[in-house]
Amino acid sequence: MKKQGHPPYQDILFVDSSTDFKFVCGSTLQPKEKQMYEGKEYPVYKVSVSSASHPFYTKSNQLIDSEGRVDKFLKKYGKKLSDVEPVKAKESSEEKAPSVKAPSAKAPSAKKATTAKKSDKKAK
Repeated sequence: MKKQGHPPYQDILFVDSSTDFKFVCGSTLQPKEKQMYEGKEYPVYKVSVSSASHPFYTKSNQLIDSEGRVDKFLKKYGKKLSDVEPVKAKESSEEKAPSVKAPSAKAPSAKKATTAKKSDKKAK
């Protein structure tokens, strides 16, 4: 194996910037910043979301938007949050009362057509 083919594998201190949760994990990342953690110095890599702050793991219904992605999307497409809310209310009222169509009396059913063909063949 070539010595320069792979980056060095080392323990990295990951820090969740929203909750200040810290954990050590092995990685090939090469961060320049260092920090003391449990009596040992580790290279530090900051993450915006981890298991300590993600809504799926915390069982909260809050949307985490630390980087302003939702605002950026709404600004880009010219919609305001107040414009989006009434549309959701309209859709939910339509979902509650679905329209049901009655079957057409003109079209013969597939069963009747196949039995008629079978009886014609038997008669010949």
